Amino acid sequence: MLAWHFLSEDKRLGYGDGRLVEVGQTLECEGEPALCSNGMHGSVRLIDALKYASGPIVCRVEIEGDVIESEDKLCGRRRTVLWMLDATQILHEFACQCAEDAMTLVERPDERSVAAIEAKRAWLDGKITDKKLDAAWAAAWDAALDAASWAAARNAAWAVAWAAARNAAWAARSAAWNASRSAAQDDARAKQNERLTAMVMEAHEKEGK
Repeated sequence: MLAWHFLSEDKRLGYGDGRLVEVGQTLECEGEPALCSNGMHGSVRLIDALKYASGPIVCRVEIEGDVIESEDKLCGRRRTVLWMLDATQILHEFACQCAEDAMTLVERPDERSVAAIEAKRAWLDGKITDKKLDAAWAAAWDAALDAASWAAARNAAWAVAWAAARNAAWAARSAAWNASRSAAQDDARAKQNERLTAMVMEAHEKEGK
């Protein structure tokens, strides 16, 4: 079964396993597969895989052998990496877009939130330092803490605060989650999945040329 899986920057398995993952390689678990506790995991939707991401390396994988499925993940005995991509820049940009989506639902977004997204994009372009981004993140965090009780405003502010973070996986995962809470959640998550998948596939196709 085709699925998505994220790795940390060192491309090694987590949870004490430590094996290096390479394209074309098939890794197998010991014992019976069991969701959340044993087996080679992944998710059919990329947005669901992001929920469990340990880092920014996205892998297109095939999972086989006594496959067990749940709502947002699956596991089996074997997982083969078909291709992988460093999605750091993609995840940062995706986080910004999710935060902007959330802010469209707010009549008057906090200026600190608007500035944080601008700072994040400037940082991605190498125009400002880590220190300046961190300052923008701190201001966005304060804006989230100060947000009104109205759910859309509060969730939008948190989406921006997370989007301004320097860790790509955390930024994308948390911004997407808070943005989807600001809208009809199922529809929002489906749209996020379409967007993120398109961004990753475009980068993969360009890398292959």
